[in-house]
Amino acid sequence: MKTKEFMKELNAKSVNELATDLEAAKKELFNLKFQNATNQLENTGRIKEVRKNIARIETVIAAKARA
Repeated sequence: MKTKEFMKELNAKSVNELATDLEAAKKELFNLKFQNATNQLENTGRIKEVRKNIARIETVIAAKARA
């Protein structure tokens, strides 16, 4: 998914939905790190992508909290 589309999708969600997405992304990151440590991960670039998505979700949550 492209970044702009992802950001539009995030901005349309409520804070509760964003918190759920954040929790799911953190679980995915944990699983990816675990797979990487056991040499089972084929696409290591996915870790970087998930980390950036977590930061994007946290940014949108903070922006909605300020508003």
